[in-house]
Order: sequence, then structure tokens, then C-alpha cells
Amino acid sequence: MRKKVAVLMGSDSDLPVLKGAINTLKEFGINTEAHIMSAHRTPSQAIKFASDAKSNGFGVIICAAGKAAHLAGVVAAHTTLPVIGIPMNSGALDGLDALLSTVQMPKGIPVATVAIDGAANAALLAVQILAVYDEELAAKLQEKRANMTNEVLEKDMKLQTEL
Repeated sequence: MRKKVAVLMGSDSDLPVLKGAINTLKEFGINTEAHIMSAHRTPSQAIKFASDAKSNGFGVIICAAGKAAHLAGVVAAHTTLPVIGIPMNSGALDGLDALLSTVQMPKGIPVATVAIDGAANAALLAVQILAVYDEELAAKLQEKRANMTNEVLEKDMKLQTEL
């Protein structure tokens, strides 16, 4: 049975960005759960979710948070599953504060970090992680990459005919 992916967000204001990740995961046929959890306002719930995630069938956890952006780190500290952090652009520093909080994890508690508001790449990284042991997912990733290549080549051909 294929592992699930959890998408955790620090605030409901993160949902518009995360819908792209959720849709991408569903496009690959990955069962996805999304929850709002805060490292600061609901720490007990975040810790319990992280601690139980593996036994609940999850293979990867994606965490999106802005400003202090501690959600990915708190989750990573309480699970051995891969955690992918998405720093969100939600403050006066245009997400740089969240980026630095997410990427600067202490030795021993890694969090894979994507770009500010990088939900699409977070979803694709989760798919890649699950595809290590899932040939069907690996084939779908190859197909997606081939489609991206073809799109660029078609755009180049169009440009060449216009020039």
C-alpha cells in the first residue's frame, strides 16, 4: 500500500499556496491529508501528529509556515519520516525570515527546504521520496518530466517561427 503525504500549514492563510501541492500529490494518486497546526499555538497537536505519523501510514510530511516558521522543525524533531519545509511569504520580510528559520536546522534534525512559497516543488520532492520504492510513481515522474521537456521545446519552436 502506498504511503500517504501530510500537508501541515501553520495558518489557513497558507492554503491558497498549498492547494497547488495538494493537487500535484493527488495528480500522482497519492492520498493526502491537510491540517492546520501551529508550532506555537497548538504544539501538543503538532507533536502528537508527528509522533504518530509513521504508524498512521504517512511516508512524508510537508510543513508550511511563515514568520518564525518553526512548524517543520517541531515536526522533524518528533518523527523519523522525511519532512519538507515550505517557508511562506507572510511577513514584513517577504518570507526571508521563514526561509532562514526553516533551512537553519540544528545538526541531527534535518528538514528539506524548498523555495519561499515553493509548494509545487515540495509536492514533487515528496513524490520523488515515495518513488524510491514505488515504480509506478517513478514512471509517472518520468512522464511528467518528459511532458515538461516537450512544453519547452514547443515554446522554442514557436519562438523560432515568430522570429
